[in-house]
Amino acid sequence: MWSSIFTIAVCLSFAAFIAAENTNSNTGFAQVLKPRPNPTPYPYHPGKPHYPSPPRTKTCYVPARGGGLDDSQAIYSAFEACNNGGTVAFLESNYTIAQPLNLTFLNAVDVSIQGEISINPNVQYWVQHAFQYAYQGSSLFWQFGGKDVNFYGGGTINGNGQAWWNILPTNSSIIRPHLIGVIGLHGGSFSNLNLINPPNWFHFVANSSDLIFDDMHLTAISNNTNPAANSDGWDLYKSDSIVIQNSVVLNDDDCISFKPNATNIVVQNMHCTNSHGISVGSLGQYVGEVDVVENLYVYNATMVTTGDAARIKVYGGIPPNSTSLSSGGGTGIIRNVTYSTVIDQADNYAIELTQCYGQTNITACNLYPSGVVIEDVLFENFSGTSGAYAPIVGTLVCSSPSLCSNIVAKNINITNISGAEAEWVCTNVDDSSLAINCIT
Repeated sequence: MWSSIFTIAVCLSFAAFIAAENTNSNTGFAQVLKPRPNPTPYPYHPGKPHYPSPPRTKTCYVPARGGGLDDSQAIYSAFEACNNGGTVAFLESNYTIAQPLNLTFLNAVDVSIQGEISINPNVQYWVQHAFQYAYQGSSLFWQFGGKDVNFYGGGTINGNGQAWWNILPTNSSIIRPHLIGVIGLHGGSFSNLNLINPPNWFHFVANSSDLIFDDMHLTAISNNTNPAANSDGWDLYKSDSIVIQNSVVLNDDDCISFKPNATNIVVQNMHCTNSHGISVGSLGQYVGEVDVVENLYVYNATMVTTGDAARIKVYGGIPPNSTSLSSGGGTGIIRNVTYSTVIDQADNYAIELTQCYGQTNITACNLYPSGVVIEDVLFENFSGTSGAYAPIVGTLVCSSPSLCSNIVAKNINITNISGAEAEWVCTNVDDSSLAINCIT
């Protein structure tokens, strides 16, 4: 499947590479291979030591055909050749991926991306050929999995999302792929990379563990009146022991989302602009599913013009005669979650906690309360401004007093841009542990 006279991966010794490093043609390698960085969780970590990657012993340089021609076969061949202890090097200016790449077999591989990798914007092809996942209609151009894989290099991965965003006004149901699929990867890192314009989410991380995302720059910006859509920075699903830190996100949806069964996660030193916030959920969406999210620590986040800074969103219950399997009614628990040291800059809400996500009104939510319990949540050391719903600067709404316990807010200093006294909506939650001005 992957053999081609035009796209055989070039495996060279380091000495041979040095001799070719000054070549500027499209068939040479114009950059020096950068050393692998060593991202370290700081100042907090999820409790387990991160697996240390041993040195790599071989290097495979990926040639680019240029002119927008497909480099998928060369890329696949390079990963096969340098699996089990090598480095796959993208050193040329531009590469194109025009076929799905299943790279879930990796072991002990470094991936140095120093040029730009672009996803071919052939929408109809990808609709038919992208990898499909049942969870929230996810699909992927390429997917990475295995053990001990590190991505770095300062280069760019371009999803060419504009082609997909332009279709949404006339076809809102089109299944748009996520840019990076991390599927069953255990041990590794993603650092010092630029990701731009994903058709959907930037990262879908599923069934993975022991990963560090460090010094990542994520940007989704439309060049016309069709806006970027659903460009979540990271969505973590059924994954454990993940660190996301020292990164900058400009997008239109969740900066980071902790999906079902995300556990032992640290997020720190983040800057998020125009997002929907750093969000737990949504959870409880599917009947028959049990969602557990626990041991989350969010520290030192600057949230600029976001919908919410800190957000916990849980679906309510559904009527007994409902035929929907995906609009609430799931069960589970959110436990041991901390948001600490958050700076709000003109955000809509500083904090939004709700067990009535997807419900039309609070009456329906109370009548059919959520099946997802929320307990042991701390919001502390918030400062800055809110203004979209003045005088309200935040909201904490549970569907029943028995379903939320030990929700604590302290040292919360959020002011209204309008100058009005800051007020908070507090419903079915014990306000004795909330050092905020609750109005209900």
